[in-house]
Amino acid sequence: MIQLLFLVLFAEGVMVFLLLVKIGPLRELVIKSLDQLKMGKGPATVKTIAGTMSVILLSSLMSIVKIQNKGAKLGTMSPMDQVLWRTHLLEASLMGFTLFLGFIIDRVHHYLRKLIGLRGNVGSSKEELERLQKENIKLTEKEDKASKEMKRLQEELSTLSENVKKLKLESEEKDKKIETAEGHVASLQKQSADLLLEYDRLLEDNQNLQAQALGYKS
Repeated sequence: MIQLLFLVLFAEGVMVFLLLVKIGPLRELVIKSLDQLKMGKGPATVKTIAGTMSVILLSSLMSIVKIQNKGAKLGTMSPMDQVLWRTHLLEASLMGFTLFLGFIIDRVHHYLRKLIGLRGNVGSSKEELERLQKENIKLTEKEDKASKEMKRLQEELSTLSENVKKLKLESEEKDKKIETAEGHVASLQKQSADLLLEYDRLLEDNQNLQAQALGYKS
């Protein structure tokens, strides 16, 4: 029993050492072994063993107390009681250390798993951050290009607005010229009509004068 406890205690000490100190791939191997142990019926088996050891530890402690009480009543302990007392004390100490190291191994494994998960998240977060930074750079470049294009379009729009204003002014000037020309044409048409009337009157007067002259000749 004692030799088995020493062996278990030594194995647990080696396991704690490998969990705390990274030596090549040994830490990953121990973590994977513990992961497999915690899968399926492993936790129930470990709890059963821990419960059995706790009962044996309690029994050893009670035996130690009984032997001490017996020695206190007799005033001294017999050699056999001393051997039993030391044996029970050694077993209780080994089982206590075994249970304590088992608890330490469980906690260290738990926190290492969390640490590995956090490192994985940090790694993915760094990759995501780098990706976002690259996208931000691309968006900034696109924004600069869009800003330059907008400025160019604004300049073109300003130029077109000025051209439209010029064309509008030219159109207004042409409209005025057309109105003036139309007025001039209307005036000329009126003058032409007056001249035609005057011509008709003069033609009529001429015919009258010719008729009178013929009358005088005859």
